[in-house]
Amino acid sequence: MWMRLAAVAAIAFVPCASAQGTAPLAPFFDSPPAAVSSSAPPLTLEQAIARVARQHPDLRLVDAQRPLLEARLDAAAFGPPLSVGVELENALGSGNTRGFDAAELTVTLAGVLERGGKLDARRVLAQANLDALAPQRETARLDLLAAVAQRYLAITEARARLAIAETDIDQRRRAVAAARVRLQAGASPESVLMTAQAMLAQAEVDRDRARQADRAARVALAALWREREPGFDVVSGDPLRLPVLQPFDELARELQRTPELAVLAGERRVREAQLQLARTLLRPDVSWQLGVRNSRDSGDTSLVGGFSLPLGSVRRADPDIRAAEAELALNGVEREARALQLYATLAEAHGRYETSRLEVNRMARDVLPQLKRAENAAEKAWRAGAISYMEWAQLQAMRIEARQRQLEAAMAAQTALIELQRLTGQGLLADAPQATADTAMPSTEDRR
Repeated sequence: MWMRLAAVAAIAFVPCASAQGTAPLAPFFDSPPAAVSSSAPPLTLEQAIARVARQHPDLRLVDAQRPLLEARLDAAAFGPPLSVGVELENALGSGNTRGFDAAELTVTLAGVLERGGKLDARRVLAQANLDALAPQRETARLDLLAAVAQRYLAITEARARLAIAETDIDQRRRAVAAARVRLQAGASPESVLMTAQAMLAQAEVDRDRARQADRAARVALAALWREREPGFDVVSGDPLRLPVLQPFDELARELQRTPELAVLAGERRVREAQLQLARTLLRPDVSWQLGVRNSRDSGDTSLVGGFSLPLGSVRRADPDIRAAEAELALNGVEREARALQLYATLAEAHGRYETSRLEVNRMARDVLPQLKRAENAAEKAWRAGAISYMEWAQLQAMRIEARQRQLEAAMAAQTALIELQRLTGQGLLADAPQATADTAMPSTEDRR
């Protein structure tokens, strides 16, 4: 189950091939930036999840509860114990009988006869607590899975921002070189060169910030499997790859099998068992005693026995029964409220994903290619003296801002996709081969 969920979550970043064998799209990075390039193979999300599954204590914490609950199940199988009693009477008295001459010794065997099915009710309650551990474990796994995916996503975001910064630095360097040539030719003032150099410096700041963010994100991810220093440099994944999801109605039906509702279902079984156990108190237990009495004075031996039955059991059991019934009714309300909350969260995440995906695709198809051509034309016009430097610089800035806006929309979509997968625990890609056909990506020329 764990590795299946790992494979499900991996589609948030590397949905490279569908069941029909669809070819993967081109990666977001044409090549890893020089600062983070490595000959080692990239770390995939599946590998990161496998490392966390072996190392993270949250999973072992849930598993560590099983021996405790199994011990309680074994203890619930025991009924009331038998007890052996010895009673000595009329010993060491005064008068005509002294010492042990008139002593009477009684040996008894006593026990409790449980009524109302208390033994079975205890067993059912202990088993229900043990069964409730499974959905709790799956919920913990899904939460940890989402945490791994979020930290992995942070690395891909930092790498994408680094690629954008490198693009900005490249175009700013061209501007600085062109401004220096025009200054030497007397075609533009020195202020133009200074402005171009300042913009280049700002682009370098963005690059350094992206490198630092990449380093921090890798450390945060490696910390999940107890590494102080990340043992990897490159990760795989394309944050702009946003596949088509299943219809919302199908996702809503998957919510009925989500582990979060399964946890409440397990709690309901526990509370039903608690109610049944409370109802067994309506029939009081019978205490019995059977023994043999020997009189030293007469030498006679006789059989003794007795039983006792507590009174007022119905009145005493009533508060416990009402409390158990209230807890059971509360569970129904909790499940209804949680189901409504999950549905609302699913609807919000689905809408956020679709909106962000639309923005990413439109930016790739309609905005970025136009800005690239406009920036190239502005560079030629400025070199020819047809426009001012600020017009060219403004188009350069617009191109970078559009790339950043596209990336921010992609991050919002990927975050929503992780939330959708955490809610459903199911694969979300549409089955049709054309599902990803409209996921337009920037061309290699647009990324440079």
